[in-house]
Amino acid sequence: MKNKRAIRVGELLKEEISHIILREMKDPRIGFVSVTDVEVSGDLRHAKVFISVYGTETEKEETMQGLKKARGYIRKLVGDRIKIHHTPELLFRYDDSIEHGVHISEIINDLKENGEIKESDSDAEKN
Repeated sequence: MKNKRAIRVGELLKEEISHIILREMKDPRIGFVSVTDVEVSGDLRHAKVFISVYGTETEKEETMQGLKKARGYIRKLVGDRIKIHHTPELLFRYDDSIEHGVHISEIINDLKENGEIKESDSDAEKN
């Protein structure tokens, strides 16, 4: 079970990092980004920031490079805004779960259109 404090700090970091990336970053490499999750270690010294990027593969790579370069700047801003003893070291990781969900949804819709899944079958799966 995760430490409750680590979970709370993770939520605060998620909110603050999202705000910083969306409103304060000027790097043209950073595209349309969503912070999907933040996992903080039990000692609050490291935080994995999971990022979802909308765009082409090249745009995704550039965005991740931009975030990696701006890691120290983002960490400093977070440290100024969230009062904890140590500001966690930030590690940005790409999160493809949203893309995966969209892909599965498209497959289900294609199967429905082809008549391979009936509407009543998919409604039963939801319940």
